[in-house]
Amino acid sequence: MRALVIGGTLFIGRHLVRRLLEDGFEVAVLHRRPRHGLPPEVENLVADRNDGPQLRRALAGRRFDVVFDNVYDWERGTAARHVVDTVRACGDLRRYVFMSSVAAYGEGLDHREEDPLAPDDHPNPYARHKASSERALFRLHRTEGLPVVTLRPPFVFGPENPFYREAFFWDRIEDGRPIIVPGDGSRLMQFVYVEDLVWACRRVIDEPAAVGQAFNVALERPVTQTEAVRAMAEAAGKPARLMFVPRERIEAAGGSVMGPDRLYFGAYFDLPPITERIDKARRLLGFQPSDFLDALRKTYAWYRRQPRRQPDYSFEDDLLAAA
Repeated sequence: MRALVIGGTLFIGRHLVRRLLEDGFEVAVLHRRPRHGLPPEVENLVADRNDGPQLRRALAGRRFDVVFDNVYDWERGTAARHVVDTVRACGDLRRYVFMSSVAAYGEGLDHREEDPLAPDDHPNPYARHKASSERALFRLHRTEGLPVVTLRPPFVFGPENPFYREAFFWDRIEDGRPIIVPGDGSRLMQFVYVEDLVWACRRVIDEPAAVGQAFNVALERPVTQTEAVRAMAEAAGKPARLMFVPRERIEAAGGSVMGPDRLYFGAYFDLPPITERIDKARRLLGFQPSDFLDALRKTYAWYRRQPRRQPDYSFEDDLLAAA
């Protein structure tokens, strides 16, 4: 079976490509660079997925059974029209697996898959694009029989995470520094282990009932920001010192949610909570999420094998001094 992974060279894609190779797939990746750094048997296709003509040229004459659409252009946005262009360029498929996000709900807690998605005028472009792309794909399923499946993960963690998230906390724990927790630490977060997400990607290929469906894929229970930090400390086997700083003070000092400068709580980790239920994935796919602490320990073991970065703590020092 031949599989195309769009955006196969970073975090989720790298884990997925390895899993597909282990399962005997012929694999190609499509991205914008001339080399991919993956095993040599992986075919390298170069194109900007937001450029329809370029995409069609790259895929001309090739046939795939399965396409995993994992990429989002954070600088320009990947809108529904780009996703539809990709579908048109791929031809007949057994599955088109689209990596959406819990952000597609827009906001709110305890979402089920049948809940409304963010409207087309939602102020957050990422939420807006993911939601509108899902709507476009399910229209193609209804009108043309596209065998689409969409997955809606929350924060993805695990080895090879390119975002400064888990490592943000472990750097500070290793250096014996206090960790700033915004507000009272009660804001909810929900996670999914990257290998669990890859398992779901692989499972929906073989499950006929998955076609035309969306699935929430996450750990069972959301955690508070305080619980998340303490779990990371426990995974490292070291204590964590938490310093609670009002968000108003962080914002007034110019704190950044995304970074890289003035980052105070891991990249994108301090957002209004959006959480979801995973009953459907359990029922239709047999999904069983990993234990949070066990998965964090595996991730920490990978972190320990990486070269240590030298964080700039000056912004945090100023905040802590003021606190």
